[in-house]
Amino acid sequence: MQSNDARTLLQCAVPTAAAGVVAVAVSGALAGGKGAIGGAVGTLVAGGVMAMGLYVLQRTAKSFPHLFQAMGLVLYVTQFLIAAVVLAVFRDTSLFNTRAFAFSLLAAVLVWTAAQTRAYLKAKILYVDPESAEAKNTTPAGSPT
Repeated sequence: MQSNDARTLLQCAVPTAAAGVVAVAVSGALAGGKGAIGGAVGTLVAGGVMAMGLYVLQRTAKSFPHLFQAMGLVLYVTQFLIAAVVLAVFRDTSLFNTRAFAFSLLAAVLVWTAAQTRAYLKAKILYVDPESAEAKNTTPAGSPT
């Protein structure tokens, strides 16, 4: 993993974890122990799905840069479908409060997406190799200009 990939992951995971702590506290206060468990599970599911998506996107960018944009679109649809399937599977569970789970999942996904957007906007990733551009513009010594 390159340093900018690790930085992006960290810049996304930390705010999502902070939102998860808030979600667990609010869910615990509003729905008791089962609400706190639902908030924690929702945050963990969202963080896991989004982190896997970021990893897949970074691997695609390295291996197949020409498919990067299309893969990003497919990835976001896949993440949405995974979240929908998880919500459908745990719809009638009695292990935790499903409303707390759903709202925590939604909050964590929104925080992750906002943090990922901010990380990419702040990243200073070169898309042109400056050395090769300078090499083309320089003329050898003694040649006519």
